[in-house]
Amino acid sequence: MIVQQLNKVIYRPQDRPIVFDLIFEDTVKSAPLIVFCHGYKGYKDWGAWGLLAKAFASQGIAFLKFNFSHNGGIVQQPLDFPDLEAFAQNNYSKELHDLSCVLDWVIENHEEGNAIDLKSIFLMGHSRGGGIVTIQASEDLRVKKVITLAGVSDYKSRFPKGDALRRWKKDGVYYVENKRTKQQMPHHIQFYNDFLAHEARLDIERAAKKCTIPHLILHGDDDQAVSIEEAKKLHVWSSSSIYKCIEGGNHVFGAKQPWEDSEMPPNLIKVWAEILDFINN
Repeated sequence: MIVQQLNKVIYRPQDRPIVFDLIFEDTVKSAPLIVFCHGYKGYKDWGAWGLLAKAFASQGIAFLKFNFSHNGGIVQQPLDFPDLEAFAQNNYSKELHDLSCVLDWVIENHEEGNAIDLKSIFLMGHSRGGGIVTIQASEDLRVKKVITLAGVSDYKSRFPKGDALRRWKKDGVYYVENKRTKQQMPHHIQFYNDFLAHEARLDIERAAKKCTIPHLILHGDDDQAVSIEEAKKLHVWSSSSIYKCIEGGNHVFGAKQPWEDSEMPPNLIKVWAEILDFINN
């Protein structure tokens, strides 16, 4: 039977809590574990990620998906963005710290004979989260394989430039509209300043070249948000990588929010099949 432990919370004395789901097949012992990181303006319950988690669990692979602590959600409402001030205070360093805390939780709460195999921990990240898992995988010996879905190849180019950057520095905040919720999503200048302070660590090219574990790179050729050329760059940089193009795949592989179908979209099923093959081989 598939067990879904939903909206569990990691409380941290000096940091905002992390909300996560753990999905696994309770008859499987020592299952591999995928830890999934969402992307920009994303969250663990977006679209068809829940169906993807259950699909992996049905094949004996445990799946942990979580909200970054400053993604704009709260413990009481982990969907969408009720806390825009937290969103404004997010940065890449905090997301890496969150991911490390999740991995710590997995290790610290492991019990002999339970469902998780600590020697088979894999990271998977979508879009911006693809950069996070690539950096984490280059630093963390606990991670054995890494998977990027429509992953970005650099962060620096995504910041405002020229007059827009000067206005951001002057005003201290700039806004991006969320087309679905119509919210104006704020970004405080700390986001940019933190990147500059940790630019070497946050260089995805450097991380990909340093990463020696197996790396699966999946990208749709109809991705209008992150160019497929970024996947090709990652493949060149990552010496142990496998690159697969999902023909006709967009940035979210056919999913949307909300996803009301009982089945995953066809291109996400293709993604699932590619990842299964990668994990099992």
